[in-house]
Amino acid sequence: MQNKFFSGLKVVEFASVLAGPAVGMFFAELGAQVVKIENKTTGGDMTRGWRLPSEDPEAVSAYFCSVNWGKQYLLLDLNAPDDLHIAQQYALEADIVISNFKPSSARRLGVDADSLRNLNPRLIYAQLNAFADPEDERPAFDVVLQAEAGFLYMTGEPGRLPVKMPVALIDLLAAHQLKEAILIALIHRGRTGEGSAISTSLMESALAALANQASNYLMAGHIPQPMGTRHPNIAPYGDIFICADGQRLLLAVGTERQFRNLCEVLHMEYLFENPDFQTNKARVTNRTALNELLSVAISTRFFDDLIERLHGAKVPAARIRDMRSVFGMPEAQAMILKEPAPDGSETMRMRTVAFDCSFS
Repeated sequence: MQNKFFSGLKVVEFASVLAGPAVGMFFAELGAQVVKIENKTTGGDMTRGWRLPSEDPEAVSAYFCSVNWGKQYLLLDLNAPDDLHIAQQYALEADIVISNFKPSSARRLGVDADSLRNLNPRLIYAQLNAFADPEDERPAFDVVLQAEAGFLYMTGEPGRLPVKMPVALIDLLAAHQLKEAILIALIHRGRTGEGSAISTSLMESALAALANQASNYLMAGHIPQPMGTRHPNIAPYGDIFICADGQRLLLAVGTERQFRNLCEVLHMEYLFENPDFQTNKARVTNRTALNELLSVAISTRFFDDLIERLHGAKVPAARIRDMRSVFGMPEAQAMILKEPAPDGSETMRMRTVAFDCSFS
């Protein structure tokens, strides 16, 4: 990875919680100088205190560490003139400002896009809002957007309460949208010398990520219902089965060849000769009956042997890993970023950059 690609680039982060800081960390990982300006009167970014019960109450939280690495931290009171002047000077010398200030607060403090870009025309001002209307100042944490954008309605098991995604996925989606916009703005500045004011919102980022579920509704009038891990268009895809040793096996069979190979591994060739299961459409329609038959066969097989045979037959299948198992994988270990905390303890998080670049 070209981790010094943005060496010399100056980024100021007026952002807290997850989405904005994830953007700042992206640039820090690629060599930029990132200054994170936090509210001194509240003890800084609120996630500094979002600790698990098992964490040291005096230490910075693991949550905060997850998207804050390689940054310089300044705790300032922007309502105090001297501190505000310091923050404004950093912003005026920056290439990029990342903000999730409420627009009215940014204007009052003089750190909004218009105020700063009038003084620094090359500045790229990247604003993260909650909703599409930037003047809509309703507070909006990730789970609020999961609900408002339709994700919660679709999650969980039939007949039970919705289940939120276990990471702040809408924040992360918005971070990716803002990063993409900043990269476009950097290309534009390279061509013209001009900065930009760019923005995205959690709501628009969430809506953009509805993908096939949105098209299922827009084109077929289908309102997605809770299906657990199952896929509305493919079967058996996301279906979970219990092996003889109690381990859980997930199948993600997406093609006719994969279904035929699954049947052969399980010695159930009769399934692909049955009209009820011969096509994906038939399997989706008769999913319950299919899963009952598969469950019986899989329940007699031991997980390690079965998954080896499935992988050998190129049938997509997986074990359902907990975090201990995930971090037993070499590829997960290779993505860990470490950094000492002020007290000397070691903090860890995953890289936000998951690509490699080589430039000749």
